[in-house]
Amino acid sequence: MNTATVPVHVAIIPDGNRRWAQTHNLPTFEGHRKGYDTANELIHTGHRLGILIMTLWAFSTENWKRAQDEVGYLMQLFEMMIEKNLKEAHEEQTRIIHLGRKDRLKDSLLKKITKAEEETAQYKKRYLCIGIDYGGEDEIVRAIKKASISPGDWTKEKLFKSLDTANLPQQQVDLVIRTSGEQRTSGFMPLQAAYSEYYFSNKLFPDFSSKEFTKVIEDYSLRNRRFGK
Repeated sequence: MNTATVPVHVAIIPDGNRRWAQTHNLPTFEGHRKGYDTANELIHTGHRLGILIMTLWAFSTENWKRAQDEVGYLMQLFEMMIEKNLKEAHEEQTRIIHLGRKDRLKDSLLKKITKAEEETAQYKKRYLCIGIDYGGEDEIVRAIKKASISPGDWTKEKLFKSLDTANLPQQQVDLVIRTSGEQRTSGFMPLQAAYSEYYFSNKLFPDFSSKEFTKVIEDYSLRNRRFGK
């Protein structure tokens, strides 16, 4: 694959963990556990392919509506994910960035996120963004409150400097992948993905292998991005 055509920033909406569990007659938790393994595999694959920024949407602002035991299990998985990726981040000089609200996360998870962000802040070789309690509309509202700019002084540049992705070398997403056959964005990164290419896979996320991911990147490399020209 020509490295010139590899996307700089890839974002994944990992959908279908629960349906995967149902199709295999397994508890919902097993679907999330398998999805966790898949996420880690794709992160490694993305970096191997030369993708600078990998973003995964792990938990939306709406996901709090799910059963309490499921939410609790997911939060435990996120703590494991942060710990695992922090160790590897130091080895591979990867900066970890959390996207989303921090005020509703349990203390133990928040501490791990804060630790990961602080300890990797100096790295620039690769970037890993994990969306936990993230919603696109919520991000914009928080950005406006954070910026405290009078209406007449607003610019696109000032708004982007207040987004959760402000510390990335490229906030714009080149490619958004959603699994499980759903063909909607669900409000994911509405500003950063305004000119993104999209790929909707029928695979449930736990079945979305590195091989499948590589095929999607190859598909992207054949597209002609015009950006309205």
